[in-house]
Amino acid sequence: MYYHRQLEKKIREIAKEYACITLYGARQTGKSTMIRNLFPEYEYVTLDDARERMLAADDPNLFLDAHGTPLIIDEIQKASGLMEAIKIRIDEAKLNSVTEDSPAGLMYILTGSNTHEIREGAAETLAGRTAIIEAASFSGCEKIKEEGHEFVPDIEVLKSRQNRLLPKNRYEIFEEIFLGGMPEYWVSRPDRDTFFDSYISTYLEKDVSRMINVGRLDDFRRFMRIMALRTSQQLDYTEMGNAVGIDSRTVKNWISVLESSGIIMILQPYVNNLAKRIIKTPKMYFMDTGLCAFLCGWSDAGILEASVMAGAFFETYVVSEIVKSIRNAGKRTENCLYYYRDRDQKEVDLIYVKDQKLYPIEIKKGIGRDKADKNFRILEQYKMPVETGLIIDTSDKIFPLNREAYYCPVGMVGL
Repeated sequence: MYYHRQLEKKIREIAKEYACITLYGARQTGKSTMIRNLFPEYEYVTLDDARERMLAADDPNLFLDAHGTPLIIDEIQKASGLMEAIKIRIDEAKLNSVTEDSPAGLMYILTGSNTHEIREGAAETLAGRTAIIEAASFSGCEKIKEEGHEFVPDIEVLKSRQNRLLPKNRYEIFEEIFLGGMPEYWVSRPDRDTFFDSYISTYLEKDVSRMINVGRLDDFRRFMRIMALRTSQQLDYTEMGNAVGIDSRTVKNWISVLESSGIIMILQPYVNNLAKRIIKTPKMYFMDTGLCAFLCGWSDAGILEASVMAGAFFETYVVSEIVKSIRNAGKRTENCLYYYRDRDQKEVDLIYVKDQKLYPIEIKKGIGRDKADKNFRILEQYKMPVETGLIIDTSDKIFPLNREAYYCPVGMVGL
Protein backbone atom coordinates (compact mmCIF):
# COMPACT_ATOMS: atom_id res chain seq x y z
CA MET A 1 0.00 0.00 0.00
CA TYR A 2 1.44 3.37 -1.02
CA TYR A 3 1.14 6.37 1.30
CA HIS A 4 1.17 9.67 -0.58
CA ARG A 5 3.69 12.19 0.71
CA GLN A 6 3.17 15.88 1.32
CA LEU A 7 6.46 16.58 -0.48
CA GLU A 8 5.01 15.24 -3.74
CA LYS A 9 3.27 18.56 -4.46
CA LYS A 10 6.53 20.50 -4.27
CA ILE A 11 8.39 17.95 -6.38
CA ARG A 12 5.73 18.13 -9.13
CA GLU A 13 6.04 21.91 -9.17
CA ILE A 14 9.83 22.02 -9.49
CA ALA A 15 9.85 19.17 -12.04
CA LYS A 16 8.39 21.69 -14.48
CA GLU A 17 11.20 24.17 -13.87
CA TYR A 18 14.45 22.24 -13.44
CA ALA A 19 16.46 19.79 -15.48
CA CYS A 20 17.54 18.01 -12.29
CA ILE A 21 16.13 17.32 -8.83
CA THR A 22 18.36 16.32 -5.91
CA LEU A 23 16.47 14.62 -3.07
CA TYR A 24 18.33 13.72 0.11
CA GLY A 25 17.49 12.58 3.63
CA ALA A 26 18.03 9.85 6.22
CA ARG A 27 17.80 6.19 5.30
CA GLN A 28 14.36 4.55 5.27
CA THR A 29 12.47 7.81 4.80
CA GLY A 30 10.85 6.60 1.59
CA LYS A 31 12.77 8.75 -0.91
CA SER A 32 13.13 6.11 -3.62
CA THR A 33 9.59 4.80 -3.19
CA MET A 34 8.13 8.29 -3.53
CA ILE A 35 10.21 9.21 -6.58
CA ARG A 36 9.51 5.93 -8.38
CA ASN A 37 5.79 6.35 -7.70
CA LEU A 38 5.85 9.94 -9.01
CA PHE A 39 7.90 9.12 -12.12
CA PRO A 40 7.16 5.47 -13.02
CA GLU A 41 8.22 6.02 -16.64
CA TYR A 42 11.77 7.02 -15.66
CA GLU A 43 14.54 4.43 -15.71
CA TYR A 44 15.80 3.70 -12.18
CA VAL A 45 19.33 2.70 -11.24
CA THR A 46 20.87 2.37 -7.79
CA LEU A 47 24.56 2.71 -7.04
CA ASP A 48 24.15 0.08 -4.34
CA ASP A 49 24.64 -2.23 -7.33
CA ALA A 50 28.40 -2.83 -7.40
CA ARG A 51 28.61 -3.03 -11.20
CA GLU A 52 26.68 0.20 -11.70
CA ARG A 53 28.75 1.91 -9.02
CA MET A 54 32.06 0.86 -10.57
CA LEU A 55 30.99 2.01 -14.03
CA ALA A 56 29.72 5.35 -12.68
CA ALA A 57 33.00 5.93 -10.85
CA ASP A 58 35.34 4.75 -13.63
CA ASP A 59 33.56 6.21 -16.64
CA PRO A 60 30.71 8.61 -15.77
CA ASN A 61 29.96 9.46 -19.41
CA LEU A 62 29.66 5.82 -20.42
CA PHE A 63 27.36 5.24 -17.44
CA LEU A 64 25.11 8.12 -18.52
CA ASP A 65 25.20 6.98 -22.17
CA ALA A 66 24.15 3.47 -21.12
CA HIS A 67 21.07 4.70 -19.27
CA GLY A 68 19.99 7.80 -21.19
CA THR A 69 17.36 10.20 -19.90
CA PRO A 70 15.11 10.69 -18.05
CA LEU A 71 16.94 8.83 -15.28
CA ILE A 72 16.64 8.31 -11.51
CA ILE A 73 20.00 7.66 -9.83
CA ASP A 74 19.76 6.40 -6.24
CA GLU A 75 22.63 6.63 -3.72
CA ILE A 76 24.31 9.31 -5.82
CA GLN A 77 26.85 10.03 -3.05
CA LYS A 78 28.61 6.77 -3.94
CA ALA A 79 29.82 8.23 -7.23
CA SER A 80 30.14 11.95 -6.68
CA GLY A 81 32.06 12.33 -9.94
CA LEU A 82 28.79 11.75 -11.79
CA MET A 83 27.62 15.24 -10.88
CA GLU A 84 30.22 16.91 -13.07
CA ALA A 85 29.22 14.76 -16.04
CA ILE A 86 25.53 15.47 -15.36
CA LYS A 87 26.28 19.20 -15.24
CA ILE A 88 27.82 19.08 -18.72
CA ARG A 89 24.86 17.14 -20.12
CA ILE A 90 22.34 19.55 -18.64
CA ASP A 91 24.20 22.52 -20.09
CA GLU A 92 24.28 20.86 -23.51
CA ALA A 93 20.54 20.12 -23.32
CA LYS A 94 19.77 23.71 -22.34
CA LEU A 95 21.84 25.03 -25.23
CA ASN A 96 20.04 22.72 -27.65
CA SER A 97 16.67 23.73 -26.24
CA VAL A 98 17.43 27.37 -26.97
CA THR A 99 18.55 26.55 -30.50
CA GLU A 100 15.57 24.29 -31.18
CA ASP A 101 13.10 26.42 -29.18
CA SER A 102 11.94 23.46 -27.05
CA PRO A 103 12.34 23.04 -23.26
CA ALA A 104 14.93 20.56 -22.01
CA GLY A 105 12.58 19.12 -19.39
CA LEU A 106 13.48 17.09 -16.31
CA MET A 107 16.47 14.89 -17.14
CA TYR A 108 17.83 13.55 -13.85
CA ILE A 109 16.56 12.83 -10.35
CA LEU A 110 19.34 12.19 -7.83
CA THR A 111 18.65 10.68 -4.43
CA GLY A 112 20.83 9.70 -1.50
CA SER A 113 21.16 9.41 2.25
CA ASN A 114 24.26 11.44 3.11
CA THR A 115 22.67 14.84 3.44
CA HIS A 116 25.82 16.96 3.81
CA GLU A 117 27.79 15.29 1.04
CA ILE A 118 24.91 15.41 -1.43
CA ARG A 119 23.74 18.90 -0.52
CA GLU A 120 27.23 20.37 -0.75
CA GLY A 121 28.06 18.47 -3.94
CA ALA A 122 24.86 19.51 -5.66
CA ALA A 123 25.14 23.12 -4.48
CA GLU A 124 28.70 23.42 -5.81
CA THR A 125 28.64 21.32 -8.97
CA LEU A 126 25.02 21.67 -10.06
CA ALA A 127 24.35 25.22 -8.86
CA GLY A 128 21.47 26.73 -10.82
CA ARG A 129 20.78 23.40 -12.51
CA THR A 130 19.19 21.34 -9.75
CA ALA A 131 16.51 21.88 -7.13
CA ILE A 132 17.68 20.56 -3.75
CA ILE A 133 15.02 19.05 -1.47
CA GLU A 134 15.23 17.29 1.89
CA ALA A 135 12.92 14.37 2.72
CA ALA A 136 11.95 13.19 6.20
CA SER A 137 10.09 10.18 7.58
CA PHE A 138 6.29 10.09 7.78
CA SER A 139 4.62 13.11 9.36
CA GLY A 140 1.54 12.72 11.53
CA CYS A 141 -0.72 13.75 8.63
CA GLU A 142 0.90 11.30 6.23
CA LYS A 143 0.36 8.43 8.66
CA ILE A 144 -3.40 9.00 8.65
CA LYS A 145 -3.46 9.93 4.93
CA GLU A 146 -4.57 13.50 5.56
CA GLU A 147 -3.41 16.47 3.52
CA GLY A 148 -0.70 18.29 5.44
CA HIS A 149 0.38 21.92 5.36
CA GLU A 150 3.39 23.90 6.44
CA PHE A 151 3.18 24.70 10.15
CA VAL A 152 2.63 28.43 10.75
CA PRO A 153 2.04 29.41 14.41
CA ASP A 154 -0.47 32.10 13.50
CA ILE A 155 -3.48 31.54 15.74
CA GLU A 156 -6.00 32.57 13.07
CA VAL A 157 -4.50 30.14 10.55
CA LEU A 158 -4.63 27.35 13.12
CA LYS A 159 -8.24 28.14 14.02
CA SER A 160 -9.21 27.94 10.35
CA ARG A 161 -7.84 24.39 10.18
CA GLN A 162 -9.26 23.14 13.48
CA ASN A 163 -12.31 21.50 11.90
CA ARG A 164 -9.95 18.90 10.36
CA LEU A 165 -8.44 17.95 13.73
CA LEU A 166 -8.76 14.33 14.83
CA PRO A 167 -8.15 14.52 18.61
CA LYS A 168 -5.75 11.97 20.11
CA ASN A 169 -5.48 10.99 23.74
CA ARG A 170 -2.11 10.72 25.47
CA TYR A 171 -1.92 6.97 24.96
CA GLU A 172 -2.39 7.35 21.19
CA ILE A 173 0.18 10.14 21.04
CA PHE A 174 2.81 8.13 22.90
CA GLU A 175 2.05 5.05 20.80
CA GLU A 176 2.84 7.16 17.73
CA ILE A 177 5.97 8.51 19.41
CA PHE A 178 7.09 4.98 20.26
CA LEU A 179 6.54 3.67 16.73
CA GLY A 180 8.18 6.61 14.95
CA GLY A 181 7.63 7.45 11.30
CA MET A 182 9.90 5.32 9.14
CA PRO A 183 7.60 4.27 6.28
CA GLU A 184 8.57 0.60 6.07
CA TYR A 185 8.16 0.09 9.80
CA TRP A 186 4.95 2.13 10.05
CA VAL A 187 3.26 0.34 7.15
CA SER A 188 4.52 -3.24 7.54
CA ARG A 189 5.18 -3.40 11.31
CA PRO A 190 8.01 -5.97 11.13
CA ASP A 191 9.66 -7.20 14.32
CA ARG A 192 10.79 -4.01 16.04
CA ASP A 193 14.16 -5.18 17.37
CA THR A 194 15.13 -6.77 14.06
CA PHE A 195 14.09 -3.71 12.06
CA PHE A 196 15.94 -1.11 14.11
CA ASP A 197 18.98 -3.33 14.68
CA SER A 198 19.23 -3.79 10.92
CA TYR A 199 18.67 -0.08 10.34
CA ILE A 200 21.52 0.87 12.68
CA SER A 201 23.86 -1.75 11.23
CA THR A 202 23.14 -0.60 7.67
CA TYR A 203 23.58 3.03 8.67
CA LEU A 204 26.91 2.31 10.35
CA GLU A 205 28.23 0.17 7.50
CA LYS A 206 27.08 2.31 4.55
CA ASP A 207 27.15 5.87 5.88
CA VAL A 208 29.21 6.18 9.04
CA SER A 209 32.06 3.93 7.90
CA ARG A 210 32.68 6.35 5.03
CA MET A 211 33.18 9.24 7.46
CA ILE A 212 35.00 7.79 10.50
CA ASN A 213 37.57 5.09 11.24
CA VAL A 214 35.87 1.70 10.75
CA GLY A 215 37.52 0.43 13.93
CA ARG A 216 35.48 2.93 15.95
CA LEU A 217 32.03 1.83 14.80
CA ASP A 218 31.29 0.14 18.14
CA ASP A 219 32.15 3.39 19.90
CA PHE A 220 29.88 5.26 17.50
CA ARG A 221 27.02 2.84 18.23
CA ARG A 222 27.40 3.60 21.95
CA PHE A 223 27.58 7.29 21.10
CA MET A 224 24.23 7.06 19.29
CA ARG A 225 22.65 5.66 22.43
CA ILE A 226 24.16 8.42 24.58
CA MET A 227 22.76 10.97 22.14
CA ALA A 228 19.31 9.36 22.18
CA LEU A 229 19.22 9.59 25.98
CA ARG A 230 19.86 13.33 25.61
CA THR A 231 17.30 14.20 22.94
CA SER A 232 15.75 17.68 23.40
CA GLN A 233 18.65 18.71 25.64
CA GLN A 234 21.43 21.23 25.21
CA LEU A 235 24.65 19.72 23.92
CA ASP A 236 27.38 19.21 26.51
CA TYR A 237 30.34 17.96 24.47
CA THR A 238 32.58 17.24 27.45
CA GLU A 239 29.94 15.30 29.36
CA MET A 240 29.02 13.18 26.33
CA GLY A 241 32.67 12.53 25.56
CA ASN A 242 33.28 11.31 29.11
CA ALA A 243 30.28 8.99 28.85
CA VAL A 244 31.68 7.32 25.72
CA GLY A 245 35.39 7.71 26.41
CA ILE A 246 36.21 10.14 23.59
CA ASP A 247 37.38 13.76 23.50
CA SER A 248 35.07 16.70 22.91
CA ARG A 249 36.52 17.33 19.44
CA THR A 250 35.51 13.80 18.38
CA VAL A 251 32.07 14.37 19.91
CA LYS A 252 31.59 17.44 17.70
CA ASN A 253 32.74 15.51 14.63
CA TRP A 254 30.40 12.62 15.36
CA ILE A 255 27.47 14.95 16.00
CA SER A 256 28.09 16.43 12.55
CA VAL A 257 27.98 12.86 11.14
CA LEU A 258 24.58 12.25 12.75
CA GLU A 259 23.30 15.60 11.54
CA SER A 260 24.63 15.16 8.00
CA SER A 261 22.92 11.76 7.85
CA GLY A 262 19.55 13.20 8.83
CA ILE A 263 19.40 11.27 12.12
CA ILE A 264 19.33 14.39 14.30
CA MET A 265 18.66 18.08 13.86
CA ILE A 266 20.43 20.88 15.70
CA LEU A 267 18.42 23.82 17.02
CA GLN A 268 20.36 27.04 17.55
CA PRO A 269 19.57 29.68 20.21
CA TYR A 270 18.12 32.97 19.04
CA VAL A 271 20.74 35.62 19.74
CA ASN A 272 21.65 39.16 18.80
CA ASN A 273 23.79 41.91 20.28
CA LEU A 274 21.06 42.85 22.74
CA ALA A 275 21.09 39.45 24.41
CA LYS A 276 24.33 39.31 26.39
CA ARG A 277 23.13 36.69 28.86
CA ILE A 278 21.92 34.14 26.31
CA ILE A 279 23.38 30.64 26.56
CA LYS A 280 24.72 29.99 23.08
CA THR A 281 24.77 26.18 23.26
CA PRO A 282 22.56 24.46 20.66
CA LYS A 283 19.93 21.83 21.43
CA MET A 284 19.65 18.46 19.71
CA TYR A 285 16.61 16.45 18.62
CA PHE A 286 16.26 13.03 16.99
CA MET A 287 14.24 13.24 13.80
CA ASP A 288 12.59 9.85 14.31
CA THR A 289 11.22 9.14 17.79
CA GLY A 290 10.90 5.41 17.07
CA LEU A 291 14.64 5.08 16.46
CA CYS A 292 15.33 7.24 19.49
CA ALA A 293 13.07 5.09 21.72
CA PHE A 294 14.79 1.92 20.48
CA LEU A 295 18.25 3.32 21.21
CA CYS A 296 17.12 4.30 24.70
CA GLY A 297 15.89 0.77 25.37
CA TRP A 298 12.17 1.50 25.77
CA SER A 299 10.14 -1.61 24.92
CA ASP A 300 6.60 -0.28 25.29
CA ALA A 301 4.78 3.02 24.69
CA GLY A 302 3.15 2.92 28.12
CA ILE A 303 6.50 2.51 29.87
CA LEU A 304 7.90 5.40 27.85
CA GLU A 305 4.93 7.63 28.75
CA ALA A 306 5.42 6.90 32.45
CA SER A 307 9.19 7.43 32.35
CA VAL A 308 11.27 10.45 33.32
CA MET A 309 11.97 10.95 29.62
CA ALA A 310 8.33 11.35 28.62
CA GLY A 311 8.59 15.14 28.44
CA ALA A 312 11.79 14.99 26.38
CA PHE A 313 10.21 12.57 23.90
CA PHE A 314 7.04 14.66 23.61
CA GLU A 315 9.13 17.75 22.89
CA THR A 316 11.23 15.79 20.37
CA TYR A 317 8.06 14.60 18.65
CA VAL A 318 6.59 18.12 18.39
CA VAL A 319 9.81 19.69 17.13
CA SER A 320 10.35 16.93 14.56
CA GLU A 321 6.75 17.30 13.31
CA ILE A 322 7.20 21.05 12.91
CA VAL A 323 10.49 20.51 11.06
CA LYS A 324 8.91 17.90 8.77
CA SER A 325 6.02 20.19 7.88
CA ILE A 326 8.42 22.98 6.90
CA ARG A 327 10.70 20.67 4.91
CA ASN A 328 7.70 19.08 3.19
CA ALA A 329 6.89 22.55 1.87
CA GLY A 330 10.35 22.55 0.28
CA LYS A 331 11.78 25.03 2.80
CA ARG A 332 14.67 25.05 5.26
CA THR A 333 14.33 25.51 9.02
CA GLU A 334 17.68 27.16 9.80
CA ASN A 335 16.34 30.70 9.41
CA CYS A 336 12.97 30.33 11.11
CA LEU A 337 13.30 27.97 14.11
CA TYR A 338 15.27 28.74 17.28
CA TYR A 339 15.01 28.41 21.05
CA TYR A 340 15.76 30.72 23.99
CA ARG A 341 17.53 30.10 27.28
CA ASP A 342 19.50 32.52 29.41
CA ARG A 343 21.77 32.30 32.43
CA ASP A 344 18.79 32.99 34.71
CA GLN A 345 17.27 29.69 33.47
CA LYS A 346 14.45 31.44 31.64
CA GLU A 347 13.56 29.37 28.57
CA VAL A 348 11.24 29.35 25.57
CA ASP A 349 11.17 25.96 23.87
CA LEU A 350 10.78 27.28 20.32
CA ILE A 351 10.87 30.65 18.62
CA TYR A 352 9.38 30.79 15.13
CA VAL A 353 10.67 33.82 13.23
CA LYS A 354 8.79 35.18 10.24
CA ASP A 355 8.72 38.65 8.66
CA GLN A 356 10.72 40.12 11.57
CA LYS A 357 8.12 38.85 14.05
CA LEU A 358 8.70 36.40 16.90
CA TYR A 359 6.22 33.63 17.70
CA PRO A 360 6.98 32.00 21.10
CA ILE A 361 6.07 28.33 21.55
CA GLU A 362 6.09 26.18 24.69
CA ILE A 363 5.75 22.39 24.51
CA LYS A 364 4.05 20.59 27.41
CA LYS A 365 2.94 16.96 27.51
CA GLY A 366 0.32 17.82 30.15
CA ILE A 367 -2.76 20.06 29.95
CA GLY A 368 -3.75 23.26 31.70
CA ARG A 369 -0.51 24.74 33.00
CA ASP A 370 -1.51 28.27 34.01
CA LYS A 371 1.98 29.79 33.78
CA ALA A 372 3.14 28.04 30.63
CA ASP A 373 3.65 31.39 28.92
CA LYS A 374 5.57 32.99 31.80
CA ASN A 375 8.76 33.53 29.77
CA PHE A 376 7.20 34.80 26.54
CA ARG A 377 7.67 38.44 27.51
CA ILE A 378 11.43 37.99 27.83
CA LEU A 379 11.54 38.07 24.02
CA GLU A 380 10.58 41.75 24.06
CA GLN A 381 14.26 42.52 24.65
CA TYR A 382 14.83 41.94 20.92
CA LYS A 383 12.77 45.04 20.07
CA MET A 384 10.72 43.02 17.58
CA PRO A 385 6.96 42.34 17.60
CA VAL A 386 6.15 39.32 19.78
CA GLU A 387 3.04 37.66 18.39
CA THR A 388 0.43 35.53 20.15
CA GLY A 389 2.23 32.51 21.60
CA LEU A 390 1.32 28.83 21.61
CA ILE A 391 1.41 26.12 24.26
CA ILE A 392 1.43 22.88 22.27
CA ASP A 393 0.06 20.11 24.49
CA THR A 394 -2.29 17.11 24.57
CA SER A 395 -5.52 19.11 24.75
CA ASP A 396 -8.33 18.41 22.27
CA LYS A 397 -9.01 21.91 20.95
CA ILE A 398 -7.54 25.38 20.55
CA PHE A 399 -8.49 27.66 23.41
CA PRO A 400 -7.01 30.79 25.03
CA LEU A 401 -4.85 30.82 28.13
CA ASN A 402 -5.04 34.60 28.00
CA ARG A 403 -4.83 37.33 25.34
CA GLU A 404 -1.15 36.60 24.70
CA ALA A 405 -1.18 32.80 24.43
CA TYR A 406 -3.35 29.89 23.28
CA TYR A 407 -3.29 26.18 24.01
CA CYS A 408 -2.84 24.20 20.80
CA PRO A 409 -3.40 20.43 20.40
CA VAL A 410 -0.31 18.60 19.17
CA GLY A 411 -2.44 17.16 16.34
CA MET A 412 -2.69 20.65 14.81
CA VAL A 413 1.03 20.64 13.94
CA GLY A 414 1.31 20.25 10.18
CA LEU A 415 -2.45 19.84 9.66
